[in-house]
Amino acid sequence: MGWMFWALLSALFAALTAILAKKGVAHVEPNLATAIRTTVVVVFAWAVAIAFGRPHELASIDRKTYALLALSGIATGLSWICYFRALSLGEASKVAPVDKLSVVFVLLLAWPLLGEQPSLGRVLGAGLITAGAVVLAVLP
Repeated sequence: MGWMFWALLSALFAALTAILAKKGVAHVEPNLATAIRTTVVVVFAWAVAIAFGRPHELASIDRKTYALLALSGIATGLSWICYFRALSLGEASKVAPVDKLSVVFVLLLAWPLLGEQPSLGRVLGAGLITAGAVVLAVLP
């Protein structure tokens, strides 16, 4: 099972996240909802890491890697806080496509930060994703 399989599963679970979160945030303040969700994610992630990973490698991870993962965690937390706020205010079918503009931002940032070269296919794909997000979010 390669990256495509796991990416499709990720998309499926992200879709379930939007649906379940929209229903859950209906009766809870969005920041509290995010905190509850994050607590579950932390416990679940550690259970998976312990069961299937190598937690004994924690001591061998260098400071730069810890810092990058910590910054990624902060970005994730900020993303979730904004996502739950957006879900509390808007329709899931409109919020989710705009959230997926993260793909376009990754394409734009991967070039200068990771050295990934833009190509005609990537530029066209980013344009289509943007157009799709706008159509889904704006049109009735």
